[in-house]
Amino acid sequence: MQATRRFLAACIAVAMVAFAPAAVFAQAQPAPAASAAGLESLVIVSGDKRHAFQVEVMRTPDQRARGLMHRNYMPADRGMLFDFGSTEPVAMWMQNTYIPLDMLFIRADGTIARIAERTEPLSTRTIPSGEPVLSVLEINGGVSKTLGIKAGDRIEHVLFKR
Repeated sequence: MQATRRFLAACIAVAMVAFAPAAVFAQAQPAPAASAAGLESLVIVSGDKRHAFQVEVMRTPDQRARGLMHRNYMPADRGMLFDFGSTEPVAMWMQNTYIPLDMLFIRADGTIARIAERTEPLSTRTIPSGEPVLSVLEINGGVSKTLGIKAGDRIEHVLFKR
């Protein structure tokens, strides 16, 4: 009987050790940028290359004000698209945003007007569009340069007219 109890105690101890790292690892992972249900497809066409992203679309003033604030991580193929509803000059900032971003300012026809690369996290400095735009796409900092995305390239998303 004593041997059986020691054996069961040992089995429980081994199971706790075996499964504890997985639980700790799962808790330590950053939260994803968004649930898959809230994402929309977007493609950046740069020359003969097509770069696919899944984006959250911010359509309301409250959504646009919150943006990517308080997030520590965004997957490489994700982004956030700000829909301003009309073409106008806009300015963005990085207050309470912890990850560097590339901001792509997009005209109503879907062409990229300008790119602000590797914006400074937590900065309250405004980043102007430079001209009237319909939208801004935020992707991880440095991705534009890595993929060769530049002003004049085209965004494919239901928001933009062809």
